[in-house]
Amino acid sequence: MLLAAGAGSRYGSPKALAHQGAWLRTAVAALSEGGCVQVVAVLGAAAEDARLLVPHGVSTVVAADWATGMSASLRAGLAVAESTTASHALLHLVDTPDVGPEVVARVLGSGADIARAGYSGVPGHPVLLSRRYWAQVRDSATGDHGARDFLRTRQDVVLVECGDLATGVDHDRPQP
Repeated sequence: MLLAAGAGSRYGSPKALAHQGAWLRTAVAALSEGGCVQVVAVLGAAAEDARLLVPHGVSTVVAADWATGMSASLRAGLAVAESTTASHALLHLVDTPDVGPEVVARVLGSGADIARAGYSGVPGHPVLLSRRYWAQVRDSATGDHGARDFLRTRQDVVLVECGDLATGVDHDRPQP
């Protein structure tokens, strides 16, 4: 699940459109090439423009209440996931362009119910969640807090070190 609905207020424009959609296409490729069976892009701000940039074969959903924060994107994506037979969902962000398929594959390959990529020991994205936690994650997500609060309460989160593959840095502001 690619979370790409925000307006990118600090960035200056929706990140799904950043670099003529290159971030969006890179993130979708990371998910599909990294082993995700189905990829869903959650859109919001500039959804119609962003939808045109989504590669063929990738599902999209629009988080109608995207302006309320990241939790809206997460809830919209989980609603789609719940309509499938998927056992896990992998949450990825559009604004982490150096996270590639190798990171996705490593997190997916952890075999954990709850796992997240770590970069030199610092937790980041993507995050893997077993279906049995989706309702809890959805219910704990508010405002601009997606799965963060849920993950903080868990002692069983497996941190999958990926610092040798990427920085995992999310870009909140344009780079000079």
